[in-house]
Amino acid sequence: MNKKIKTIIITGPTASGKTALAVDLARKFDGEIISADSRQVYKGLDLGTGKDLADYAADGNKNAVPYHLIDNVELNEEYNLLRFCNDCANAIKDIANRGKLPIICGGTPLYINAIIDGYKLPGAPPDEEQRKLLRSKSCKELTQILKDQYPETAKDFKDWLNVNRLARAIEKSSVKEEKIKPIIDDIEYIIMAPFFHRKVIHQRIEQRLDQRLEEGMIEEVRNLHDNGATWKWLDFLGLEYRYVSQYLQQKCTKKEMRDQLLIKIRQFAKRQDIWFRKMERENKQIYWLKKADINEAIALTELFLDHKRLPEPKIKIKDIKY
Repeated sequence: MNKKIKTIIITGPTASGKTALAVDLARKFDGEIISADSRQVYKGLDLGTGKDLADYAADGNKNAVPYHLIDNVELNEEYNLLRFCNDCANAIKDIANRGKLPIICGGTPLYINAIIDGYKLPGAPPDEEQRKLLRSKSCKELTQILKDQYPETAKDFKDWLNVNRLARAIEKSSVKEEKIKPIIDDIEYIIMAPFFHRKVIHQRIEQRLDQRLEEGMIEEVRNLHDNGATWKWLDFLGLEYRYVSQYLQQKCTKKEMRDQLLIKIRQFAKRQDIWFRKMERENKQIYWLKKADINEAIALTELFLDHKRLPEPKIKIKDIKY
């Protein structure tokens, strides 16, 4: 593509209202949304990943907002960063070619950063023999391999009791890496994100968790297991599926599951915050919108689409101390 495609990126911490903000902008500017979430791409992971499909009015309503990279992949498939980068680039081109505005929305920092900068990714397909061999080993054996052969990876690794994650870390470390072509070559972007004080985010996380449990998140995980998803795979799919699975296996009470999950989601939000601060320190401008202010988002989008100079961000979270 010779002409850069103007693209909106909506990101921010979990439970901050990213989807609602992105949908409002899509309706205002005739846009379509591309999910930048590492789990929403899977079919069947609905409440646990917060797809919030009702926000898109995806039931035939004339104001429905089209979305991409949601419910694209079967649960038994592996979806990785390289696939996301390719799928996202194709979706951007498709949306722009139809005269619509691409709006990328998601809180997976790794995916957002890959859109902006590109990433070092394995260039070769996975070695199935190596994969089988690694997954046949114990956590203790895999821990030793990772520490002995790939100390740089081991230094920041945390999931020492998870065979799948240990094996995946070894796989990624053992293959030759090569730089993929950054999507940024083809797009011109603005990044916006809802801003709430950390205490408010913690409150919103708790309210959303209780709502999802009430709406049937436990039943969702039970149905996934009944339809073939192993406990090990559900654990691999992340926090909600890991802790609900533990409850369903009677490893903890319902209250213990809920309370531990709340702690872990809040810790995840803190890790997201650290990543966004890092982005700002790397001179990436993020326009933090107080209480997800749609009017400010519209004003910034209009300036951006009209090729007008954007103001300095009013809020820089790298300067905020809690």
